[in-house]
Amino acid sequence: MAKILVVEDEESIGEVIEFNLVSAGHVVTRVNNAEYAKYLWDNGDKDFEVAILDIMLPGMNGISLCEYIRLQNDSIGIIMLSAKSQEQDKVVSLSVGADDYLTKPFGVRELLARVSALLRRIKKSEKQQSSDDILVSGPFSLDLKSRILSKNGKEIDLTSVEFSIMELFFKNEGVALTREKILEGVWGENYFGDIKIVDVNIRRLRIKIEEDASAPQFIITVWGYGYRWSV
Repeated sequence: MAKILVVEDEESIGEVIEFNLVSAGHVVTRVNNAEYAKYLWDNGDKDFEVAILDIMLPGMNGISLCEYIRLQNDSIGIIMLSAKSQEQDKVVSLSVGADDYLTKPFGVRELLARVSALLRRIKKSEKQQSSDDILVSGPFSLDLKSRILSKNGKEIDLTSVEFSIMELFFKNEGVALTREKILEGVWGENYFGDIKIVDVNIRRLRIKIEEDASAPQFIITVWGYGYRWSV
């Protein structure tokens, strides 16, 4: 069971999402605009584990709400809902902190599968590990207990997905990983989404950890293949 925020202005879609999430055992708060969702968040209702946000909302859009929520909480899972015509908006959503997205129309089973996969990643991130579980690679250290990445002793804020990608890199230092391997290792083998979600998260990580994201030293592109962690 998880506490889930749903922000969807189309009543029929919102009702279907809420009904099926509740039927799956989750506690759902559903609102139809970003302003009210932000109001709830600002007034103490911040213990959501997952937020499902439509991109096209009246007033403040879902992308802005996603960015706002992500700035407040690194661990919450965020799934964006978009129309087929909003391809660029999907990329922007991922760049500001979304973990996943679904294109309308989507099947209920797929939505529930995405939510379940996201919750598994969150639970894994929160799992207590032994105090000596610290991975070191060059100037970086990855504390698997506190879920903190540091570079030269300075902490770097990461989302749960970004942390999982870094953990995969640390455990495969010097190994060229295909996008498919990264997708399977982080999002799970049953992930149905677009593989470009890997590239968007890599770009976001480079901005955070590289001196110059346009000339990366650590996350190296292996052209036509994937990425390699190099220190």
